[in-house]
Amino acid sequence: MSTMSSSGSSSSSAAVSDKEAIRRNRILSSKLYFDVPLSKVPLIYSSSYDIAFLGIEKLHPFDSSKWGRICRFLISDGVLEKLCVVEPLEASKEDLLVVHSELYLNSLKSSSNVSIIIEVPPVALLPNCLVQQKVLQPFRKQVGGTILAAKLAKERGWAINVGGGFHHCCGDKGGGFCAYADISLCIHFAFTRLNISRVMIIDLDAHQGNGHEMDFANDRRVYILDMYNPGIYPFDLEARRYIDQMVEVVSGTTTQEYLNKLDIALEAAGRNLDPELVVYNAGTDVLDGDPLGMLKISPDGVISRDEKVFRFARERNIPLVMLTSGGYMKSSARVIADSIINLSKKCLIDLKGNSST
Repeated sequence: MSTMSSSGSSSSSAAVSDKEAIRRNRILSSKLYFDVPLSKVPLIYSSSYDIAFLGIEKLHPFDSSKWGRICRFLISDGVLEKLCVVEPLEASKEDLLVVHSELYLNSLKSSSNVSIIIEVPPVALLPNCLVQQKVLQPFRKQVGGTILAAKLAKERGWAINVGGGFHHCCGDKGGGFCAYADISLCIHFAFTRLNISRVMIIDLDAHQGNGHEMDFANDRRVYILDMYNPGIYPFDLEARRYIDQMVEVVSGTTTQEYLNKLDIALEAAGRNLDPELVVYNAGTDVLDGDPLGMLKISPDGVISRDEKVFRFARERNIPLVMLTSGGYMKSSARVIADSIINLSKKCLIDLKGNSST
């Protein structure tokens, strides 16, 4: 009996080793990490991020032109030059297989499945080639941006992907407008390519980040601080078991109460882990009036929130990746732009490229 048990354990260990070797090889052969000249700033965006197709994108409350509008605000306000923005590559199937199962990726070849994930039923009626081009390709480009952001953050101290933050998606399941697990992919790439072994996810989107929680359920290299409204989607009780530091903010929570809770949470997180990378999921669905977040945080409160997280990382000399994640009002783009401008004014980021390089 013990021989059989030992044999089973060895074959299981070998299978895990093989899986890790395949994952490592995929990461090492990926083209998503590339050298970025110092004339560019670590702010990542592509016009390919934005989703627009026959008005169908308006059937979901998410503002799918938000990403482009953020950059246009920054450029028109004179704080960012268009030529300084970093354009990422699109994540390939081999890149996505670092976290996702073949079965899950194949499921996205069904327009019906995609329509359920992105919560836009009419998408089920479209040919899948159109769905790939108009919906999934923009998402894959954003995944490339999130993955590249970790490399830039390690080199420059910070990086902002003006997109990404698809925190409801895990390796074998999508949902909540999240088709790919960009946060999990970013972290696995960082483990292998940046020789990082301690990562902190600070998820301040109004919704629970159940996707990355499931992906890193038994991985002690990842510490998850999730501050979310328990009374809204996704109600994932299993994933909640894998949150290292859970901070619940109920519907109607106001700005000062929210920021006080954040101060306490960041202080505790700093005591609990000394990370080598922070991934900050900076959803703006916490804003007062957001139809899905149900919180009452003012625009100035969001700006203050982002500054607190950047200061947390700066004071500890930890590279930080920021992702824009959820936000379901047209005003979100302006608030995010204003927050980035504030970070620049406070010298927590530098939006001026080095033209001599």
